[in-house]
Amino acid sequence: MRFKITLQVNSRAFGRSLPLNYMYELSSAVYRILSKSNVDYSSWLHGNGFEADHKRFKLFTFSRFVIPRYEIDKENQRLNILSDEIDWYIAFLPEKSTRQFIEGVFQFQKMQVGDKRSIVEFMVRSIEILPSLQYKEEMFFETLSPVCISRRGAEVRTEYLSPDHQDYERAIITGVLARYKAYNGESYTGPLFCNFKLLNTPRSVLVKMKSDTPEQTFVRGYNYRFKIHLPEPLMHIVYNCGLGEKGSLGFGMLKEIPPKLK
Repeated sequence: MRFKITLQVNSRAFGRSLPLNYMYELSSAVYRILSKSNVDYSSWLHGNGFEADHKRFKLFTFSRFVIPRYEIDKENQRLNILSDEIDWYIAFLPEKSTRQFIEGVFQFQKMQVGDKRSIVEFMVRSIEILPSLQYKEEMFFETLSPVCISRRGAEVRTEYLSPDHQDYERAIITGVLARYKAYNGESYTGPLFCNFKLLNTPRSVLVKMKSDTPEQTFVRGYNYRFKIHLPEPLMHIVYNCGLGEKGSLGFGMLKEIPPKLK
């Protein structure tokens, strides 16, 4: 289930400058909002079957901000928001009680996103539920946030795969099957196929995590357009909790595009 959230920039609070790669800071803001409604969050997870063996499955994803007007300050690694309102998209795999939960948790909230150098405060102005995905055998998408797919490389280092890597398609199906099992409590047993094709040159994005702390690290993802053929139950998983890894940190959110934009 997908939502479009319109945010108003409250520039009087802290200003209009975000870190250039703000995905980790945005994910922290999301979790702060969820933690304020911990009872509701726990009830929602339990009602959708995501709480088992003391684990909570985070089968959701969200986009980068959609900002109509902005400027980039490369020297200071800042993104300066010039618009007074921006859009933001968030998607959850479960549908039971999700609309009521999201409206209850996010309505009239304030979000503060930023690091030690700059923060922007946003106020939630509206929440719109978006139509469900209409499945087709072959579908066209573009990324609303970078897709991250990794594997262990030499010397136990993490290797981030580019979408044109020969093992990328196999990694897609491995990941979506794991999330299907987490969601349904059993393995997928239907027809299995995955045909993935890039439609443009992928753009690499290096996202700084836990900035300016001893735990600081980097995660690489890619933005691109593509077409894909997956069984409908697996396409549903990809569309509502992201392609690849780290969906709950805001990676891998997709937007359907018409074939003419391929």
